Amino acid sequence: MISFLFIVNRALSSSSRKMSQGPRPLVLCGPSGSGKSTLLKLLFAEFPNTFGFSVSHTTRSPRAGEQDGVHYYFVDRADMEEAIASDEFIETAEFTGNLYGTSKAAVREIQKQGRVCILDIEQKGVEQIRKTDLNPILIFNNPPTINELERRLRLRGSETEETLRKRLSAAEVEISYGLTPGNFHKIINNVDIEVAYREFRDFVVQELKQQENEGISISLN
Repeated sequence: MISFLFIVNRALSSSSRKMSQGPRPLVLCGPSGSGKSTLLKLLFAEFPNTFGFSVSHTTRSPRAGEQDGVHYYFVDRADMEEAIASDEFIETAEFTGNLYGTSKAAVREIQKQGRVCILDIEQKGVEQIRKTDLNPILIFNNPPTINELERRLRLRGSETEETLRKRLSAAEVEISYGLTPGNFHKIINNVDIEVAYREFRDFVVQELKQQENEGISISLN
């Protein structure tokens, strides 16, 4: 799968070509367990033709129920390191010994379709994407408390004590970054999911209507 994406990437354009062609990408950042997946699921359900989800690459093994090309592109570390060296990725990060990243090809392909590319990425990825010409809409999903994050992560049953502690430690850093003025266009305080979704949805729709006013065609349905 990774080789196919790299072929698409080379065919679309060189890495120096501007990527900001089409609707601005929507970046949603927040700690694991903060409710990002629920917000995005609701958004896709309400606007099935508007958004396209950028599937990230990772070198970790699939969890139970995860599908290659749906949840992640699961790839060998050597292949991903080679692609990173070839400037095939917008952003990459390493967490608990595994690489994660968003390919340029994935974003370009969705933009070509006139849809809004959604990226669910971590703090380091946000820092990297801010340096590109993608001009993304940046939203931070702020969880209720660290204790609530821990409860949700334990309920998943997929974390060891070691990885859980690393995730919670990373979450504290990410929350500090997310709440720093100027790092994001919008902060969603995700305490009540229904309230959080309405706030998330209304902000996104307002941003997309502004782009339409500037002549960018976006289907809001």
